[in-house]
Amino acid sequence: METKEVIHSLRTQKGLSQDELAAKVFVTRQAVSRWETGETVPNTETLKLLSVLFDVSINTLLGSPRRLVCQCCGMPLTDDLLSRETGDSLNENYCKWCYADGKYTYDDMDDLLEVCVKHMTSETFPEPAARAYMQQLLPTLEYWKNKSGTENNYESLKSELIEEINALGVKGLPKIKKLNALIGSFVNLEYPLPNGETARFLKEDATYFGTQVPSRNEEGRCFGVVGNEAFLLVASYGEGGKDPTLVLYKKR
Repeated sequence: METKEVIHSLRTQKGLSQDELAAKVFVTRQAVSRWETGETVPNTETLKLLSVLFDVSINTLLGSPRRLVCQCCGMPLTDDLLSRETGDSLNENYCKWCYADGKYTYDDMDDLLEVCVKHMTSETFPEPAARAYMQQLLPTLEYWKNKSGTENNYESLKSELIEEINALGVKGLPKIKKLNALIGSFVNLEYPLPNGETARFLKEDATYFGTQVPSRNEEGRCFGVVGNEAFLLVASYGEGGKDPTLVLYKKR
């Protein structure tokens, strides 16, 4: 689709008249009309306002001339996968798992490599092939090429979480030495509650820090620990997440 068609489609989907759209982005109705006939295109600042209003990327507004790829993990990007800045504007350079609220999730390429390989491996794409592919791809991405200049990573948060988890004194839980970034949808187990109901505690599309370690007291069971700035969660479960038990949920 061309820009004129994209703007017309987004405007009508939102139920706005040309006058109403013009008022929201501080232009005249005639300017909106010229966009939708293809006579002109919005300037850069107006494109930013339209991006926030319609919750789509500027790339989408311009008819998707670029193939967006996360410059940290290499994931192909669509608007629903884009990261956001602290002001909720979309960042077209990173996925929502690698960058959020002005901070980068990954500081260590090896940590990201392990996460990617785990989720890419399948019968048709075995682990050695996935690992070789990511080992070749990651160093070519802008984040890792410019790594020496990045700031605001989560390394200090990881250290705080590890210290707090180890201080909990959970029986059978080995000492935690390292946490990895985890996507909520892959670790969001459903736990039985005392009242007979069940509950999940994580957001499917959020990124957390956690790890899995074997229980020292129960053969065949593992502990899973997950945390972020707001909470710590410790769970116990069998192979493949079977029979999960919520051991501890603690606000930080």
